Amino acid sequence: MTTLIILLIVLLIGIVAVQIGKVTELSGKILGEEESEKRANNFHGLMSLWFMIGFLVFCVVSTAFYKNWMLGYGPHKSASAHGFELDSLFNVTTFFTAIVFVLTQVALFWFAYKYKADPNRKSIFLAHNNTIEVVWTVIPAVVMCFLVIRGLVAWNEVMADVPEGEDHIEIEAMGVQFNWLLRYPGPDGLLGERYYKRITGLNPFGQNWNDDKNLDDFQPSEIVLPVNKKVRVRITSRDVLHNFDLPHFRVKMDAVPGMPTYFVFTPTTTTAEYRQQLREYDEYHALSDPEDPESPPLWEAFDFELACAELCGTGHFSMRRIVRIVSEEEYEKWLTTQKSYYMQNIRNSDEDPNKGKLLDLEIRQRSQDFSKAIEVARTAEDEAGKILPLQYVKFKTGSADLTANSSYELDNVVTALKKYASMQIEVAGHTDNVGDPVSNKTLSDARATAVYNYLTTNGIVAERITPVGYGDTMPKGDNATPEGRKENRRTEIKILSN
Repeated sequence: MTTLIILLIVLLIGIVAVQIGKVTELSGKILGEEESEKRANNFHGLMSLWFMIGFLVFCVVSTAFYKNWMLGYGPHKSASAHGFELDSLFNVTTFFTAIVFVLTQVALFWFAYKYKADPNRKSIFLAHNNTIEVVWTVIPAVVMCFLVIRGLVAWNEVMADVPEGEDHIEIEAMGVQFNWLLRYPGPDGLLGERYYKRITGLNPFGQNWNDDKNLDDFQPSEIVLPVNKKVRVRITSRDVLHNFDLPHFRVKMDAVPGMPTYFVFTPTTTTAEYRQQLREYDEYHALSDPEDPESPPLWEAFDFELACAELCGTGHFSMRRIVRIVSEEEYEKWLTTQKSYYMQNIRNSDEDPNKGKLLDLEIRQRSQDFSKAIEVARTAEDEAGKILPLQYVKFKTGSADLTANSSYELDNVVTALKKYASMQIEVAGHTDNVGDPVSNKTLSDARATAVYNYLTTNGIVAERITPVGYGDTMPKGDNATPEGRKENRRTEIKILSN
């Protein structure tokens, strides 16, 4: 039905146009060709003037109406340190081009009216005019020189790399159809080496897992950065041309396959502060979802975003990532929640060149975890809370011989006992119920004694340690299952006094 109505409207417009043509033709015959042409010229000349006035008014009114939605105006001041220079350059360029725009539009339509066809006017042949030619050559040249110089100054400032030794954060963004992959350095502050031929489904950046700098890198789902901290973004592409665009920070750089690029910027406004700027404008109190009356207002729902500003394919629209600018404290807290991509996805897989080896990264992490656990156990009020499992202390099967890697966990116990010089502990050995209870008790005694001997050999006074073997009398898991029996074969320390 809708299609039929549209067709009828189009047909009606066609009929009206034909009838207007016939009326015009008839009017020309009545008035005479000369008079009809004169009236038509006057009419079109006046319409040109009115169109010029309406068009210029529309440009001014629409600009004023949408000002608070445009970058650089209203609440949308630059959220980065370099952005104000770019906004200033844009405004200067707009000023000069607006003058040219208005003058050329006025001249265009005024000349159409002024010099409409007139049988009493003769055209003048004007080969050239030196004054006019000098004016329209010199003035644009001077303006262009000014704009180019301003542009070069801004370019050199904005595109400057981070000086060697200056404190900054470096992250990496890789464009793929149709997503942005993000990579941050871990606690070492360094991004590891990567090579495109190493890219697999499990290794999207092609990181070299033999490079220790890669082992703590992580890959978040959003960009989170601290305010007032310089950031260097490595920008790459894995397939086609993309564009790394952070419009609110005036950051825009192509991501070109095979040609790494970069951008350096310093965010100066947090997400929360930017929302408050928007809150001061009535336009941003409208619902973020007009169809949902429970949706938050636009200012509250606002987030900075990373987009692709290059038409990279049919899924181009989906290349959007949230960008959050937060305080230094919030950023540090966020970092603590991020997990190493290698440890979460690669460790001990077929792609792991360190499979079966204990890494320095793991040793440091285990030490930090143990330090936190001992602090919790020392302040616990109940007996169960004072028990700390030595989950990385292992023995050879059926014996009390410690495995080589057990020393790292036991060294953590030594460090804690030296730190808290008055603390006394019990070392408890436990087994599963495989075998007879007497043998299990003997084995657990031997294993507790092995830990006791290691600690005393490394400088801990013997009177501070009580080794006890409990055999299979205190199971934590179900001895009927392999998992339960594994859980029951354990060594623990219990804090007797602080």
